[in-house]
Amino acid sequence: MAKKVIGNLKLRVPGGKATAGPPVGSTLGQWGLNMMEFINPFNEATKEYMGKNVIVHIRVYEDRTFDWNCLGQPVDDLIREAIKLPKGSGKPNTEKVGKITRAQLEEIAQKKMSQLNAIDLEGAVKIVAGTARSMGVEVVE
Repeated sequence: MAKKVIGNLKLRVPGGKATAGPPVGSTLGQWGLNMMEFINPFNEATKEYMGKNVIVHIRVYEDRTFDWNCLGQPVDDLIREAIKLPKGSGKPNTEKVGKITRAQLEEIAQKKMSQLNAIDLEGAVKIVAGTARSMGVEVVE
């Protein structure tokens, strides 16, 4: 019989740098989980993202065991990285903070294709473009 899931956690953690402090320690501690069983394998698995934020999903089971899945960098971080932007706009409709090209959108969409709710690359590009616009980044052809 399958174990009963009692919690689904989503964390944004610096790759290769998870520690017992917040956000990891405080979140896993609430569920009574052994932090080191997550921290060491996570840091090992995310060395290539050293210092960059990555999204991790953790499934907690009723017997206090868990499994996790690393989804890589968030789309907004990839957009900021691609156009060398420190942060998105506070007022994306009126204040534009940068421009992104179709080629850059396609590159990001290909990296994130497996996690986006899209049938093909065109749909994935539209999703990434929407994220860019919501950050105040202008999409140029």
